[in-house]
Amino acid sequence: MARIVVAFYGAVVYLFFVLVSLYAIGFVGNYLVPKGIDSGTEGALGPALLVDLLLLALFALQHSLMARPFFKRWWLKVIPPVLERSTYVLFTSLLLALLFWQWQPLRGTIWRVEDSLARITINFIYILGWLIVFSSTFMINHFDLVGLRQVYFNLKGEPYRTLPFTARFLYNFVRHPLMLGFIIAFWATPDMTVGHLLFAVASTGYILIGIQLEERDLLSYHSEEYVQYRRKVSMLLPFFPRARKSTSSVEKTATR
Repeated sequence: MARIVVAFYGAVVYLFFVLVSLYAIGFVGNYLVPKGIDSGTEGALGPALLVDLLLLALFALQHSLMARPFFKRWWLKVIPPVLERSTYVLFTSLLLALLFWQWQPLRGTIWRVEDSLARITINFIYILGWLIVFSSTFMINHFDLVGLRQVYFNLKGEPYRTLPFTARFLYNFVRHPLMLGFIIAFWATPDMTVGHLLFAVASTGYILIGIQLEERDLLSYHSEEYVQYRRKVSMLLPFFPRARKSTSSVEKTATR
């Protein structure tokens, strides 16, 4: 019975994660959702700015803190290891939902593209960014990333098996295609408002800091294997590789 409950928990968390992720596409792009990044009544600049910054900081703190090895060592004394990843995904999804709900619009215009063809092109790039995000998770192991693989092994009564470290597809061109996809999606808009700019700048800054923290953990965990990978593949810009790439295996087991 306990294994079924754990599997049910993992499945419910995953469903919630999918819904929040789909809402994020609509929120950032102001598409087909009740509240987008520029929706709602615009209030005073100071309080709105403070709320938005607090929401972004809260998400960044949770997302980074819960992914750090020292936190996980403590956290695993509180919850079973099989639930660690699903719980991480749950907290991330809850804080994203809170951000979408409480985000305060700041509608001052930074730029607005009027040409219809240019708008279509930018919107295409926006969707491309999200496609890179989601496809990147499957180039590593999507189901391990969101905790389903862990609860599946538990349901079968088998010990969890870590994944090998190999490069696939976009990971042969950049080390962090998932983060590159986020950056593209956050900046590709034909209508850049003050609020959207705040979101894009803060999120990009957090991504760049988060990459450094993640790479430190990956170097600690994979040591020389990841050192060699870093020498061959650039961090975010595929057109500026550090050296000629090879076909050697390198894959992230998890991206946090």
